[in-house]
Amino acid sequence: MTQHSQETVIGRITSVFGVKGWLKVFSFTDPREGILNYRDWTLDLDGKRISATLEEGRRQGQGIVVRLKGINDRDVAHRYCGAEIRVPTAELPALPEGEYYWHQLEGLEVFTVDDECLGTVHHLIETGSNDVLVVKSNAASIDQRERLIPYLPDQVVRDVDLASRRMVVDWDPEF
Repeated sequence: MTQHSQETVIGRITSVFGVKGWLKVFSFTDPREGILNYRDWTLDLDGKRISATLEEGRRQGQGIVVRLKGINDRDVAHRYCGAEIRVPTAELPALPEGEYYWHQLEGLEVFTVDDECLGTVHHLIETGSNDVLVVKSNAASIDQRERLIPYLPDQVVRDVDLASRRMVVDWDPEF
């Protein structure tokens, strides 16, 4: 999931819903309905950027369904399946001190409390019990291993410094 410098991916269009141009959306927001708070979307589909306006949307079972402005036909809607939904990062609400959006953590270099470099946060995984950092090796890493490190502030994650693009974890490099 690549990021444009001033945008954040908040979901993905997965399939069509019904015959009147509605689309099923997998929302990355928490709660899932949070995606409906953003009206102006940029859709990224196969490298093409498409401006879209959310007309209406609602929860449907475990997912979200939406209707975009100007799309009133199933066949037209089908063309948008697979698109990432992006919004300007500036539109995201401010978080309390010590909380971070995933896109802020991606790209941080990860060091142990003993100052050993484990690599760079590539992405995160939501597991239900806690999020997991996927840390891939980089040129400064102590080895070439990929690590899955639980994102547990104050237990495993000891410090996040966005300005210096650095995270410190209490994690055994052998694990």
